[in-house]
Amino acid sequence: MAEVGAALERWQVQVYLAAIGLGVLVGLVSPGVGSGLEQAVNPLIAALLFVTFRQVPAVELRRSWRDGRFVAAVLVVNFVVVPVVVEALLPLLPDDRALRLGVLLVLLCPCVDWVVVFGGLGGARRVQLLAVTPLLLVTQLVLLPGYLRVLFGPELGDVVRVGPFLSAFAWLIAVPLLLAWLVQAEVARRPRGWFAAAAAGTDVAMVPLLAATLLAVITSQLPRLRDGGGGDGGGVAGLGEVARLVPSYLLFAVVMVGAGVVVARLFGLDAPAGRGVVFSGTARNSLVVLPLALALPDELAVAAVAVVTQTLVEILTMVVCVRVVGRLLVDDADGVPRDT
Repeated sequence: MAEVGAALERWQVQVYLAAIGLGVLVGLVSPGVGSGLEQAVNPLIAALLFVTFRQVPAVELRRSWRDGRFVAAVLVVNFVVVPVVVEALLPLLPDDRALRLGVLLVLLCPCVDWVVVFGGLGGARRVQLLAVTPLLLVTQLVLLPGYLRVLFGPELGDVVRVGPFLSAFAWLIAVPLLLAWLVQAEVARRPRGWFAAAAAGTDVAMVPLLAATLLAVITSQLPRLRDGGGGDGGGVAGLGEVARLVPSYLLFAVVMVGAGVVVARLFGLDAPAGRGVVFSGTARNSLVVLPLALALPDELAVAAVAVVTQTLVEILTMVVCVRVVGRLLVDDADGVPRDT
């Protein structure tokens, strides 16, 4: 089992890219498959986060909360710097209000899932990123409606309800986290036996689960694209309009890498913590925000397409960040990025 886990972790980026490619292929060739896979998105995300939380002991999460400078830096980069950057990007976006809303939803919300994976690969401390996950989700829940009102006006701010976000927090964060802690407690009480062996077996599930989530998301949302004009209220979006989002997403990633480095240095963080700040500011909450976008009214349904487009762009930018961020933030005694 350990060998399988090591092989999956070594080849995980290639696995994710293969899942994306397969999702695009199935979505184009057999669009009817997507409707069934859409129902699997939330359970897959919940399972993915359970496996993520299970890999880090609860005591380590509590210890990481004591690093006030890291927590403050993550909050500043995500909820002070990011809104300013997003506002600066607004003139570059298409006029279609559903697509613009999708861009806002995904860019204003910091990632709580694969940022842990890619941050670890890029030399950040996974435990620190895990520790701030609940705080990030609660904070975005509180601030997102206000951001929407400021950036787009009250008519769009009123579209986003607290209910779907509370549901996402309960089922995608709180329940997986609680179950992970219960499993940890039981394994600590009985370190031998079938239960401990089964719990250890879940450690190899992260890569397959994330790949399956990407496959389900892309296959289910690709049929919403069509050649031609923009969103028409029928739940589809023009390929040309969606393509116009890509430069903005790329520009956002580039700016946030630089901003994350600046914030990390201003807060005097060591290199692994600084890398965590950079990855947190750059990675967005596409997978967890998608259920919120799917819950929007029919006339705004194509907001989900903007979210999925950001997912496709981000998987590529994260690969680049893994190679670049560790070289931007290096301590004298920490010259080689490593996952701690």
